[in-house]
Amino acid sequence: MKKLLVSFAFAGVVLSACNNTATEENAAAETTPTETNQIQPDVINNPETASEQQVVDPATLAGITFEKYEHNFGQVVDGEKVSYVFKFKNTGANDLIISDARGSCGCTVPQWPKEPVKPGASGEIKVEYDSKGKSGVQKKTVSITANTNPSITTLDITTEVLPAKGAPAN
Repeated sequence: MKKLLVSFAFAGVVLSACNNTATEENAAAETTPTETNQIQPDVINNPETASEQQVVDPATLAGITFEKYEHNFGQVVDGEKVSYVFKFKNTGANDLIISDARGSCGCTVPQWPKEPVKPGASGEIKVEYDSKGKSGVQKKTVSITANTNPSITTLDITTEVLPAKGAPAN
């Protein structure tokens, strides 16, 4: 057992020593960017991955402004499905392209325009909420991903789910 431990220790020392013998030329080559390890510009300019100090080409952006960013359904009964239509306008100078809309859970399902929305034109995002199996105050979000800055706009819905008649209170 001691021989095995000594062998592993010796191998570790030899391997770490091999890594420390790089010449100055090798060290410089390791830190100099090459074509294969440079960061691509589209990653740098992506609002979802870049810092707040990024440079985004305004020629590719649109604008999205909603009439309201939140809606309260009030009280609903467990199992009831309710929906609301969020109205928006493209306030930018370019076509608005909504690439995705996601609810914060499976009970919140958005429907959005799949075609580009021209500058100055309006559109709608319908959000359906299914209260089945929920109780109490519920707060959900819908995240809209588009060619805007920032690239994600959040809509909020709230409701209070009451037990169905004849159902035991939680």
